[in-house]
Amino acid sequence: MGKVISFSNQKGGVGKTTTCVNMAAYLARSGKRVLLIDLDPQGNATTGLGFSKGTLKKSVYNVIIDDEDVKDNVLATEIEGLFVLPSNIDLAGAEVSLVYKKNRDRVLKAALEKVKGEFDFILIDCPPSLGLLTINALSAADSAIIPIQSEYYALEGLSQLMNTISLVRQHLNRSLKVEGVVLTMYDGRSLISRQIAAEIKKYFSKKLYEIVIPRNIRLSEAPSHGKPILLHDPKCMGARAYAALTEEFLKKTQGKGE
Repeated sequence: MGKVISFSNQKGGVGKTTTCVNMAAYLARSGKRVLLIDLDPQGNATTGLGFSKGTLKKSVYNVIIDDEDVKDNVLATEIEGLFVLPSNIDLAGAEVSLVYKKNRDRVLKAALEKVKGEFDFILIDCPPSLGLLTINALSAADSAIIPIQSEYYALEGLSQLMNTISLVRQHLNRSLKVEGVVLTMYDGRSLISRQIAAEIKKYFSKKLYEIVIPRNIRLSEAPSHGKPILLHDPKCMGARAYAALTEEFLKKTQGKGE
């Protein structure tokens, strides 16, 4: 059965989508069969994999609102083994539509049960909020990866996210856990970056990945070309960091026998 991982942080601009897209790409490159679900109405993961969200007829909206099968809305990407359940403009109204659905916080979980066996990993890119879409992602997930930017404001709201994860664990998904925490946009020359990294390590202990993602212009360019970094510039510092992070993730996951 595929492991479902939610990439969550209600603060925007922390590298959440960048981390989800690039880990998905490197997992596929390592031979895994991967489904990325773009649950963010902004659709950045969709465009980051080369699709125009404004013209797509298939999307995650059709799955969670119209009860269509996941397999009927999945698209193959440029990378062998990597598939995407995209977002399109319809998803902007999904939060409101979900309110009227039965078991509204478990709709995605029910949809994924039919396809979990077809993938090694299912990665969900959550919106930068703690609304019903994110609750659906956390309810469906086995674990959550939390990307955190190494700056002061990144620590604000972190307790709110952890509280939400705790509430979902209590009421909707007892097996949900924090898979790991990724430090993004790191600048080792900056004193504040090093101080924030130390605080995060103190807070999360062994959950913090050793590999940190540096600030890197090539990483920020890649989405505008509709490509993950391994296709845009596989030798840049950002690409090497995500390759190493994915390797660390796989070692930890396999070490747990999952």
